[in-house]
Amino acid sequence: MAYTNVLVEKRDHIGIITLNRPQAMNTFNVPFARELNDALWEMERDPEVRVVVIAANGKHFSTGIALDEFKNKTPKEYREFIRLMDEHNHTIARMKKPVIASVKGYALANGAGLSFACDLTVAAEDARFGTTAINVGLICLGPAVPLVRNVGRKKALEMVLTGQMISAAEAQRLGLVNRVVPPEQLEEATLELAHQLAEKSPQALQIGKAGIYAMQDVPYHQALDMLSDMFAALCCTEDAEEGVRAFLEKRKPVWRGR
Repeated sequence: MAYTNVLVEKRDHIGIITLNRPQAMNTFNVPFARELNDALWEMERDPEVRVVVIAANGKHFSTGIALDEFKNKTPKEYREFIRLMDEHNHTIARMKKPVIASVKGYALANGAGLSFACDLTVAAEDARFGTTAINVGLICLGPAVPLVRNVGRKKALEMVLTGQMISAAEAQRLGLVNRVVPPEQLEEATLELAHQLAEKSPQALQIGKAGIYAMQDVPYHQALDMLSDMFAALCCTEDAEEGVRAFLEKRKPVWRGR
């Protein structure tokens, strides 16, 4: 599929989606949101892709929804519009493959939400994160959903209600970022993490992600039983048998994704 607002490529089982509205700080509008979601599902369906990276052209990851979109809409049109702006939060959580955000510059409002929704995030040292919509009379409720699951209610309320930005180091301390690197090493560090995952069993990666997401709203003992069942199912796959055999035979495993 041809895209304009995002770019897609594949490298060694890694699917890379690059946000491509640098002249507008990669802000969300209708075409941008649709293409981002279409690209994510394209990567999910591609059997050659094991890990997905979301990067950005220009100086900034994304500064949220384009403000000129907030005019001349009926209540029904606003509901449909906001659902589309938030769709990536659903999409990434529903994908079986891990998704890594590679963040530089500003990740604000819906752009911050995109980073929070990704399974892992690598950030440049000078990156800044913020749920800043409150500063223009709006509020970051879509981004608050993945945010609160990462940092808890009190910190999420502070970030959403004040709109203050935080550094990459603070975002890492809060659990919103996995790795912080010098800006010139961002791409290399992101791909290093992506390659690390891509070398694992695709089946194990997918069951691991699904299990972590599924247990979030499940009572403790029920979660243990559910994840035990998922692990037992994984043990019956060809990849699991190959991984154990390769370890015992002291060789590198050959994953077949089944």
